[in-house]
Amino acid sequence: MRQIFLDTETTGLFAEQGDRVIEIGCVELLNRKYTGNNFHVYINPERDSHEDALRVHGITTEFLRDKPKFSAVADDFLAYIRGAHIVIHNASFDTAFLDAELGRLGHRPLATHVRGVLDTLALAKEMFPGKRNSLDALCSRLGVDNSGRTLHGALLDAELLADVYIHLTRGQDALLMDSDGPASQGLARPEVDLRSFNLPVVAANAQELAAHLEVLAQIDKSSGGKTQWPKTA
Repeated sequence: MRQIFLDTETTGLFAEQGDRVIEIGCVELLNRKYTGNNFHVYINPERDSHEDALRVHGITTEFLRDKPKFSAVADDFLAYIRGAHIVIHNASFDTAFLDAELGRLGHRPLATHVRGVLDTLALAKEMFPGKRNSLDALCSRLGVDNSGRTLHGALLDAELLADVYIHLTRGQDALLMDSDGPASQGLARPEVDLRSFNLPVVAANAQELAAHLEVLAQIDKSSGGKTQWPKTA
């Protein structure tokens, strides 16, 4: 399974009010292994960042002045993410900005180019209800080293998100990815014809049968007699 952990930095908080993407960072995992095939670009938004946003990411207008516009990187970005499972923390924020950028160029929304989008913020809220679930808070809770994060940066945050996700899921990808495609897409699945094997049938002995019946009786008692299997005499 190919997963892309994605983060953006922007000029402000409101894509619908004209704020723009200024940085995209993506980290690729293939079958939960880092590949090193990452995507990172700074973008000239053709406008200044709001003061509050600038305090968060520290990316100045002067620094971005000679960087490519989104129109120059859009095709490469879409080619990179196409067909992957996308993982984002607070996905509605980043997808709103990327959809706005893509829409300006006549492209379809982000979700139509990928296999699915997983929001780790929603996942963390289910796992840790009532607790702080920012990326920094999750790093602290899960033991992910974020000591190098003094300002927000898209690539660094994508790398931290990948580490956080691995700790959160512990191999449970099949239960967490969107259901519009099999989580094991792209993995080899050799088929074995069991008819070619002479498989022995091992019957339970009297002691094992008695232990089994005892467990069934305990479950039936705990449920108040509501179990559906036949009661033994």
